[in-house]
Amino acid sequence: MKSTATALQIAEDSAETGAQQIRDAIRDAIVERRLSPGTKLSESDVGNLFNVSRTLARAALQALSYEGLVSVEKNRGAFVAYPSPEEARQIFAARRLVEPGILREAAAKITPSQIQHLKQLLLEEGRLMGERGQTARRAEIKASGDFHLTLAGISGNAIMQRFMDELVARSSLVIALYGQSTISSCGHSEHGDIVAAIERNDLDEACRLMLHHIAHIEADLDLREHKSVGLKEAFEL
Repeated sequence: MKSTATALQIAEDSAETGAQQIRDAIRDAIVERRLSPGTKLSESDVGNLFNVSRTLARAALQALSYEGLVSVEKNRGAFVAYPSPEEARQIFAARRLVEPGILREAAAKITPSQIQHLKQLLLEEGRLMGERGQTARRAEIKASGDFHLTLAGISGNAIMQRFMDELVARSSLVIALYGQSTISSCGHSEHGDIVAAIERNDLDEACRLMLHHIAHIEADLDLREHKSVGLKEAFEL
């Protein structure tokens, strides 16, 4: 009886790990904008792609829906989320509330080696900005998000780290939909200024720079409500 229970537990753990790996892979594709908002994610296609059952595929998609990255619609299936302009505003409002607090927590605990790690991230980000092509662009986007996630990790608050993980991913979706420029969605020089302020222990300035940085990202979004018109109205003089 005990061996049967153990076998069941191992099977459950394996299934959970499998679903998590699929969730991570799809999440990375969304964050790096390889999967566009509105893309259909059928359980069968996901299962075939990762060579797993539809049950595991469904679990992974459900996990992503809890994070706001996937929308599950009755009788239609799952899609990469398509955030509305109002949802986009709320995401950046949340970042303005959360990130200065995370920054202060991180600055209180940061070590010289962690400062060096942040500087290495900036060097990598700067290197990628000079390269062309979709692969480099995706890597640059990931590096930009990693800067914010690394600060959250340094803060030592696991709850906030998971929250930032979701906010950065959802911000990427918003930028993919509403971003107007082709420049990096997360200014490289602004990251450097934030690190410099942390290093000299000027936390008020670091927080001010973080808020300016988030506002800069949001300012590049076109969040106006675009009223759709019919065919006849479109051709009326």
